[in-house]
Amino acid sequence: MTPLGWGRRYLMCPPTHFGVLYEINPWMHTEVAVDRDRARSQWEGLVSTLRAAGAEVVVVVPDESVPDMVFTANAGVVNLRGEGPPQFVPSHFRFPERQGETEIFAAWFAAQGFAVDRLRPELAHEGAGDALPFLDTLLSGYRFRSDQPAATELSRLTGAPVRSVELVDPRLYHVDITFCPLDDRRAMCAPMGWDAYGRRVVEALVPEPLWLTDEEALTFCANSVVVGSTVVMPVTPPRVGRQLEAWGFDVVDCDVGEFLKAGGGCRCLTLSLDVDLATATGPVT
Repeated sequence: MTPLGWGRRYLMCPPTHFGVLYEINPWMHTEVAVDRDRARSQWEGLVSTLRAAGAEVVVVVPDESVPDMVFTANAGVVNLRGEGPPQFVPSHFRFPERQGETEIFAAWFAAQGFAVDRLRPELAHEGAGDALPFLDTLLSGYRFRSDQPAATELSRLTGAPVRSVELVDPRLYHVDITFCPLDDRRAMCAPMGWDAYGRRVVEALVPEPLWLTDEEALTFCANSVVVGSTVVMPVTPPRVGRQLEAWGFDVVDCDVGEFLKAGGGCRCLTLSLDVDLATATGPVT
């Protein structure tokens, strides 16, 4: 087993203004109140858990106008690149409620010395929420929140091969709810989230998938954060936990129940800042 080459430095945003104030996915119901004190405690618990696992956490200042800014995974795609300044491709959000996040994150990354390269304005794509690296390839989801042609643009901008999968269950509206890279051979995979072609793509990409049942997938267990050999999970189904431990992973449960009210788990609350796609080559499909 070779650990992931990324996932040891994360951008996070405090939930100061977080709430379920609109409905843009099946999990969001405005009549369900968020306990902000509990949300803050859960967020701080996730930060502490990631740091205890050996990760660095960088914090961005929240903006009151965009309550979902807490889900930093959707900010964009990070690419450190082997030479020159690191790259950030900001998201183009489909829903107006989140579109204000784009310039906030673009400005933050520019201030950190990143080159900000943008998708064509007519294309929707929601960053690392719909584009996760496995080996030298980005697995990119499309349909509910991202457009399929954005994969071609991502490949052009980053130089990485991008494999597209169509998401088919609105409850699993981002690829990071259906797919969690674990190491260089393994990933948690939720086949209920993809069409038949997408399943074949993942089968060809991942040598040793941990296939999730529908019930397991709907717990958001694939929306986990991996730091070396530690898997930080919002929920750990018993069978999944046993398999991960058999593979040598340390499994840590981290309660993020207030954020699940908005359809976001541990991965949604983090954006890896140490992804390097510089050596990726290959075709877009």
